[in-house]
Amino acid sequence: MRIPIVKHKALLNSMAKTKRPPVLKIKIPAAQKLALLARYQHELIEAGCDEAGRGCLAGPVFAAAVILPPDFEHNLLNDSKQISEADRYLLRSEIEERALAFAVASVSNTEIDEINILNASFLAMHRAIDQLHIKPEFLIIDGNRFNKYQTMPHQCIIQGDGKYFSIAAASILAKTYRDDYMQQLALEHPEYDWHSNKGYPTIKHRNMVMQHGFTPHHRRTFNVTNPQLSIF
Repeated sequence: MRIPIVKHKALLNSMAKTKRPPVLKIKIPAAQKLALLARYQHELIEAGCDEAGRGCLAGPVFAAAVILPPDFEHNLLNDSKQISEADRYLLRSEIEERALAFAVASVSNTEIDEINILNASFLAMHRAIDQLHIKPEFLIIDGNRFNKYQTMPHQCIIQGDGKYFSIAAASILAKTYRDDYMQQLALEHPEYDWHSNKGYPTIKHRNMVMQHGFTPHHRRTFNVTNPQLSIF
């Protein structure tokens, strides 16, 4: 089963139905501000791409593509893993308001099992790029590998979500929309604690798999180790 590609702001917003923590704007001391770069190159329309959920045992992998204004800057925007949940949602609203174009897409757990998680991550990025209403001319990709998108030039950047605003923005969108999706799945299977672990292989999640088995949302090709083995 393919999860529908999310391609319009209205549809994106409709996914976030669960309650979010209160959002507060945070003032960052100048010494803590991180200087991300606006662009990798300056001749072509550039989109940043990133994914979320590669290492999960359950749920889809999400990816986002974002085109930001050339002069975009933000003191808080960084790799989504370095930012609190409340601030991620604050940033999502700002990114969607200020981006020239953005899109979020996903690849289901069954597709992941068919083509493997690496190819699924690339496919999710391709689907997100497909939905951009402004066609990019150059892509910057978080990581060290990528399946070429059509004939479009690209550059892979290790830890790019901590170096370029557009990749960081894509990481925020992919992460928050995937979290929203997993919150919805958690209502169907509360015993797996997806509202908290978002499908990642925490001890509780693995224990529940060992006790209750897989759900239709689990990735069957992923190895689930017994948490008790970690004590040796």
